[in-house]
Amino acid sequence: MLELTNLHASYGKTPILRGVDVDVDEGEIVGIMGKNGVGKTTLVKAVMGLLEVDEGRIRFAGSDVTDESADVRARRGIGYIPQGRDVFPELTVAENLRIGETINESDDRLQYEAVYDYFPILEERRDQEAGTMSGGQRQLLAIGRALVGNPDLLLLDEPSEGVQPSIVQDITRDLQRVNEELGTTILFVEQNLHVVQNLAERCYAIDKGTIVDELEDDRLQSREAVTEYLAV
Repeated sequence: MLELTNLHASYGKTPILRGVDVDVDEGEIVGIMGKNGVGKTTLVKAVMGLLEVDEGRIRFAGSDVTDESADVRARRGIGYIPQGRDVFPELTVAENLRIGETINESDDRLQYEAVYDYFPILEERRDQEAGTMSGGQRQLLAIGRALVGNPDLLLLDEPSEGVQPSIVQDITRDLQRVNEELGTTILFVEQNLHVVQNLAERCYAIDKGTIVDELEDDRLQSREAVTEYLAV
């Protein structure tokens, strides 16, 4: 589904990603974990096409998308939930969700019913302006907006940031349902121990812009193994 090969990216003259290799198979839930400032957000921005890479290749669903813009990648089937719950505050919940219809132009199945099933509060508050919602509710809206167009790949940048623990647990459970019921492949970056251990099937650890480890199965469930790479 997604293949990153020898990826290098920088901000100005400051190198951030240094030779990153990541593979995500169709139907997987894969995490990228690491402390603050190690390149997690840069990585997902590069995958989405919001940051031009200096070197390396990005392949999605069998096609080289390295030089394609973010809007083209979205139409190919990549949904993106940025860090910080980036919704349109002056638009209603329904209007925000409608923007997600532009994702995955090859699939005309819109997932409003599924989104309202996973996040019933979005249906209850369809006419409410997004800017008046709580942080956790805006995070649900950002996820719902990305799901409406039925993306093949969902990218999430620290979905737990600034969200109360009970909502984090709900988001983790709902993303598992999305993966199982819609078949959506998920790649997320995170430094929350609960989310990493309960959502990821396997997880890459990144440090100083380089993938330094890959954790699967038993190691992923080891608190000691995971916290080695997290800001705790």
